[in-house]
Amino acid sequence: MLSLKSVFKTSLIALTISSSVQAKTPDPVEVNSDAEPKMLDLSPNPSHHQASRYIAKFITDYHYDKPRLGNEQSVKILDEYIDMLDGNKAYFLAEDIKLFQQYRYNLDNSILTGWLKPSFHIYSIFQKRWSERNKFALSLLEKEMDFSAKEEFHFDREDSNWAVTSKELDEFWRKRVKNDALNLVLADKTWKEARDILEKRYKAAMRRVSQINSEDVFSYFMNAYANTVDPHTAYFSPRTAENFNIDMKLSLEGIGAVLQSDDVYTKINRIVEAGPADKSGELSVDDKIIAVGQGKEPLVDVVGWRLDDVVDLIRGDAGSIVRLKVEAANSSVAGKTKTISIVREQVKLEEQAAKSDIIEIEADGKAQRVGVIDLPKFYVDFNAKHKGEKDYRSTTRDIRGLIEEMKQDKGIDGLIIDLRSNGGGALDEAVALTGLFIDKGPVVQDKSGRGYVDLLADTDPGTAWDGPLAVLVNGSSASASEIFAGAIQDYGRGLIVGEQTFGKGTVQRVLDLNQTFRAEDSVFGALKLTINKFYRITGESTQRKGVVPDIAYPDPFSRDEFGEQSYEASLKWDVIDPVEYVRAGNITEHLEPLTKSHLRRIEKDKEFQYLIDDIEEINKRRLKKTVSLNLQARKDELKADKEKQLARENERRKLKGEKALVEIDEDTELTEVEDTKLNETAKILVDLLSLQNSRRLAELSVKAKTAN
Repeated sequence: MLSLKSVFKTSLIALTISSSVQAKTPDPVEVNSDAEPKMLDLSPNPSHHQASRYIAKFITDYHYDKPRLGNEQSVKILDEYIDMLDGNKAYFLAEDIKLFQQYRYNLDNSILTGWLKPSFHIYSIFQKRWSERNKFALSLLEKEMDFSAKEEFHFDREDSNWAVTSKELDEFWRKRVKNDALNLVLADKTWKEARDILEKRYKAAMRRVSQINSEDVFSYFMNAYANTVDPHTAYFSPRTAENFNIDMKLSLEGIGAVLQSDDVYTKINRIVEAGPADKSGELSVDDKIIAVGQGKEPLVDVVGWRLDDVVDLIRGDAGSIVRLKVEAANSSVAGKTKTISIVREQVKLEEQAAKSDIIEIEADGKAQRVGVIDLPKFYVDFNAKHKGEKDYRSTTRDIRGLIEEMKQDKGIDGLIIDLRSNGGGALDEAVALTGLFIDKGPVVQDKSGRGYVDLLADTDPGTAWDGPLAVLVNGSSASASEIFAGAIQDYGRGLIVGEQTFGKGTVQRVLDLNQTFRAEDSVFGALKLTINKFYRITGESTQRKGVVPDIAYPDPFSRDEFGEQSYEASLKWDVIDPVEYVRAGNITEHLEPLTKSHLRRIEKDKEFQYLIDDIEEINKRRLKKTVSLNLQARKDELKADKEKQLARENERRKLKGEKALVEIDEDTELTEVEDTKLNETAKILVDLLSLQNSRRLAELSVKAKTAN
């Protein structure tokens, strides 16, 4: 879900993004950190009027539920838009909310006609309140704060009433700023240091909001509309649409760096290994980018610019040259700059691609090798695939190769597909990946809003791996991850281990609005639209309910709080007719002994018990909506946490035969903790291997006796 809240955080944007459209150079902004940023007078662009009408038409005609815009929807859109802007009720006053009620039954007509004044009016009020609140926050820094008073900060205002007066919000913000300052004091900052940090932070927040443009406001409003339809329908601004395409294909063109906004400067946050910036050897982390130029064109000063505007100037086609004027972080002379030239190249985003590893587990006096494939998302280079390129990038191709590599290098006894926090991706890849582990057969049913059901199946005979298999999931495993995990479970092909999955059982398609308008430039963005629902071959939907693991791990969240069913607008769970399929195995017969063995093991596993304790503590703290503003009380809390951390560290050192620590400070090298859940999954898989081998031996024995 697109959230305005993310705009106000320091963000990271990869500079390796490809772009065929040269961005318009924005007007320079005021960079004097002492000057109050001037808010832009925002109004809809001509393209927004047209795009609004077509977005409404596409949603009405092609969305799975065919939702009609009317008064009921208008009410929801207003509430969602207000919540998107100020979900914690920290900016708007009750009088603002009352003023907005004039639009309560008009936002449907606003969208249908392209008359967008209401949404821009609401945002202008928010912008004003944002400025007022941050000015007030800055004024609180003029006097040193007293942290000896016994008072608490109730930081969660979501269920509170809207503040009637500014003084009511002043009290909330007084405590909020005091809490910000206290956090810094607890991090060993003096009052002066804390004040300076917060002053920069609040001024930077004001500056970022002053840089919000009309495209941003239109995007917020269209997504407020989309969020009332269902959680996964969304409007993509031109920039967001381009980033989505790059994210799916894991291949892009640029300099291979990640940028960060730091006050008025854009800084290098990370250098992508083997990318152009890395090869040049002339850029380092924390270098400040002062100006950008294309080839031999003049340099453009970018101090004070929005981060994404700087990105637009730096990205470009492979083979082209970008010039950067930078102030080196390691320079011995403050303010000294240098200008460097970098040839853009195609860069692979390997961090998001599938990766493999081996875990060795001792069992029955033998080291069992368990292969692990970590899959962060289901990806495919759509363009290369459609062009018929032979070596296009895809999840299934990469994983097939990783399995072959592990089989050839000493072999493996079992395989884990790690889908934790895999939010999905390409539907076809989930089907194709399933085909690596079953001979052939149906994988998932795809139902349209008109009731037509398509059966997506693996038609390629044979498997890449037919041995013991486990799929590790958590509450953030969604969509394509659930298709794959559900199919593996339905076929009895492998164990599903971990937490109940997210519960996203819907299919989206991205419509390029530029093609609709036949626009030469990418000015209209795109619409991600929920068009279908998918169902397991058993006929059950994963929508809202997800996939329930065969062996469950402790879950820090309930699906009511975090998951598809936590969204008010999420589509409902239902069932359709099952399809015929031939099970590949029978995992259920082994579940009882596997579960007993797992429970006995984790009772003695200190790291797993630490994990259970941490989840219980997290749940307790989640229920608490306040925090103490008393310095000594907070120090006591930190002391208790450090003592707990010290006790755990010394337990770990004792097991390794190392000397215990007296205390832990920021320079202490702590014992590296292995992935507890992954290691336990490997042990469960080795148990499964042992049970399956015993079963085979018993069957062979029976056959031998029968033959005799």
